[in-house]
Amino acid sequence: MKRAVDEKLTDFLDRELGTVESLIPDDYRERFHEFIELVRWKLLGLIGAYLKSPAFETSLRSYLQRTGDQLLARDLESFLSPENYRTLQTHLDERLGTLLASPELAEAVAHFVDDRLERLLQSDRCLRELLPEDLIEVLFAQLEREIPPLLERFGGLLHDPAFRSRLVDRIQKGINSFLDSLGGLAGLLSGFINLDQIYAKIPEFLDKAAEEMADWLREEKTQQQVAAMLRERLEGFLDKPVCSFMEKVPYEKVAGMRRFLRERAVSAVRSRRATEMALSMVDTSVQKIKDRSFRSLLDQALPDGGVNRLQYTAVDKLLALLCSTEAEKALDRVLQSQIEEQVYRRKLGRLSARLPADVRAELAEGLCRQLGDVLTKEVPPLIETLNVARMVEEKVNSLDILKVEGLLLGVMQEQFKYINLFGGLLGFLIGLLNLLLITLL
Repeated sequence: MKRAVDEKLTDFLDRELGTVESLIPDDYRERFHEFIELVRWKLLGLIGAYLKSPAFETSLRSYLQRTGDQLLARDLESFLSPENYRTLQTHLDERLGTLLASPELAEAVAHFVDDRLERLLQSDRCLRELLPEDLIEVLFAQLEREIPPLLERFGGLLHDPAFRSRLVDRIQKGINSFLDSLGGLAGLLSGFINLDQIYAKIPEFLDKAAEEMADWLREEKTQQQVAAMLRERLEGFLDKPVCSFMEKVPYEKVAGMRRFLRERAVSAVRSRRATEMALSMVDTSVQKIKDRSFRSLLDQALPDGGVNRLQYTAVDKLLALLCSTEAEKALDRVLQSQIEEQVYRRKLGRLSARLPADVRAELAEGLCRQLGDVLTKEVPPLIETLNVARMVEEKVNSLDILKVEGLLLGVMQEQFKYINLFGGLLGFLIGLLNLLLITLL
């Protein structure tokens, strides 16, 4: 029986099976389809009812609360090992480089610069309104700090040979222009004034003027006056509308300036330095927060109790989504597609390829055991119920005597032949034995 079970099981497991539907007889296909559809609707109803039950809500809230607390207690460093952080930096470097060098971003930056410049140049607001107050104060403070070295440098210009040469040349041209403007008096004055001596005195005059001017520029009062004057000019500059600066500028220059700024902005964004700055900012931000837990970061960013409200709201949103009509339709589509794939399209193939050897042996042993139990329990009562002996006796008694004799002769005829052959052989052996005894005696 075990060999028969093994053979039948091997034949079944090694058979190339089609889809689950193909295993169902044709007469029962329609019922099978109805059963599959009923199972789908039952599953959909059971899942939907469970998702809407208080037990599921309690379980989901408990799980998300526990998982959320565990996650919020961790920090960024626990997720980012040094190797993972280097991998992340490399990935960010590649992605940022690709993003910043993309034509789409260049077009967006150019459009942004053009739009901002257009709004700025047409704005009636003054620079003071556009610039932060802190920045204006920094500009004034920086201007006051730069005045002393600026005046010092200006005073030193009179000692610069190239500047002195140009200044002397300008003074001489000024004197000559003045004399030419006098007309006839120029000849009269030339008789009283020696221009060569005046020209020769100019360098000496410049030396004295340079010393006096340098001393004058070093005076605190002078520096304060210059600072006040520049501050007044800058105040007036800041109070002018932005559009007034471009009123007398030709359109070509404005367009050229906008094109220059646009190209410079795009070039700056696409440069390697922009990528490095972005990576540096990311690294600086990560280094500042990597040792802090996510809960502390959220507590700092959100109002008091914001983290708990956020968790509760997230669970409410998730529950509403899972219980919504859209989720039910999506689940129905998933069930339909999976049933269609697993029952009607996917072939089972050879089951032996999916069953390990030990499982196959256990299956054969279990079938033999079950079959033995069935035979042990069911066959004796069945034989007793059927009374096979009585049925055979009645069948034989109902036959004609001659037919019974013919049947018995037909059954025993072959046996009689072997009996006759055996009797002849036995008689030959007995006769041979008697002959041997007579000879010996």
